[in-house]
Amino acid sequence: MVSTTEDVARTATERRYFTVWRWHFYSSLYVFPFLIMLAVTGLIMLWISAMTEINGERTAVVPGTAPLAVSALEAAAEAAVPGGVAATYIEPRGADRVAVFQVTGEAGDVTVLVNPYTAEVVQTFPWRAGWYDFATEIHGTLLIGDLGDWLIEAAASLGVIMVVTGVWLHWPRRSGTWRAALLPKLTLSSRGAWKALHGAVGMWMSAILLVFLISGLSWAGIWGGKMVQAWSTFPAEKWDAVPLSDKTHADMNHGAAKEVPWGLEQTPLPESGSAAGAAAVDGTVTIDSVVAYARGLGFNGRFQLALPGDATGVWTISHDSMSNDGPDPSADRTIHIDQYTGNVLADVGYADYSPWAKAMAYGIAFHEGDMGVWNLALNTVFCLSMIFLPVSGLVMWWKRRPEGAFRLAAPPAPKGQAVWWGAAALIVVLGVAFPLGGVAIAAVIVLDLLLLRQVPALRRVLS
Repeated sequence: MVSTTEDVARTATERRYFTVWRWHFYSSLYVFPFLIMLAVTGLIMLWISAMTEINGERTAVVPGTAPLAVSALEAAAEAAVPGGVAATYIEPRGADRVAVFQVTGEAGDVTVLVNPYTAEVVQTFPWRAGWYDFATEIHGTLLIGDLGDWLIEAAASLGVIMVVTGVWLHWPRRSGTWRAALLPKLTLSSRGAWKALHGAVGMWMSAILLVFLISGLSWAGIWGGKMVQAWSTFPAEKWDAVPLSDKTHADMNHGAAKEVPWGLEQTPLPESGSAAGAAAVDGTVTIDSVVAYARGLGFNGRFQLALPGDATGVWTISHDSMSNDGPDPSADRTIHIDQYTGNVLADVGYADYSPWAKAMAYGIAFHEGDMGVWNLALNTVFCLSMIFLPVSGLVMWWKRRPEGAFRLAAPPAPKGQAVWWGAAALIVVLGVAFPLGGVAIAAVIVLDLLLLRQVPALRRVLS
């Protein structure tokens, strides 16, 4: 019997479906464990940030007549830590909240909460050593440094392929409707029901997942640090004849915590000790005069002040959404002041960011759930969905696996199909755009060509 044109088209479509399904399956196989880890640690950070605090700055005090000079609070904070020297001051969130100091002492960095009206030390504890920062370390490096960062970056890169292939697979075809694709019946009695719900959740969350993957990748060591961030970093050359340090803004971060605006991390810090800059702080340059200048700038929310760490260090006033200083990324501002002259050496705001850095300012605020209650609720649903997708994928695999056989049960490779150049080109583009994802793709292809096809027993297990 001669096949009709319709039969041929249907056969070609089915072969393409199995091709895309295999790519979706193999990318998910690597991505899913990381997706669960990122979702769980993301939930921990999201709700710790929302319900408690990272540095204890929400600790309440009874307001007095007027707050004391910040220098008096600094002295009390330093006296509370053996060998203590203040490194950072965080302005109180409100009239009934503590002032916060990071104090470097003999035993390391300590958070000191001080009553701004009495200079009484309310509480001390290790700086950035709580559950939030522990979850941050896992979220970014798996606690194994650069290797963990690379493994996560590869997972996020393959995650882009997983999203694209997943959307293609669930796209309504033939007699399918968008209503059925996006609002399936909530029954979990069969593999088909699990597949429908898995696909619907994936479709609803696909755009958000891409935002999370791209914003996360922009921080990663290879695609972020070597490519996108390097191209989008604020150029220090824009500052007029300002001496530059061999340190960068990223040196102001604490461990895995990302506190400096993304677009400034690779920008060199200016140095004190010249006549450069515009006059700003009048009279003797002290913590009191610098804080007074900062307060006069009218920040909406708190601000932070990093004290000079050595003879060439600068005072750094910062207000940015990265550090939860305020909910509006467009209000970001970082100001460096010469510790001797009080001149402003550099003043960088949101308007000075590159287009990608502006997108990242909003993307990171969204990523961290900092843009309001709606953002907190949406990110919670998103994280729970990212746990559901791997679990439902595992259930679907379990229901279709061959019983009584130890096999991976990957979707079968279509036979007799010509090269699908459009899909191949997309895979190549994604592999080049995201280098570690490209390495993973190349490894899968090499494994298939050189190992699986040459060892029948292994091919049966992994097919």
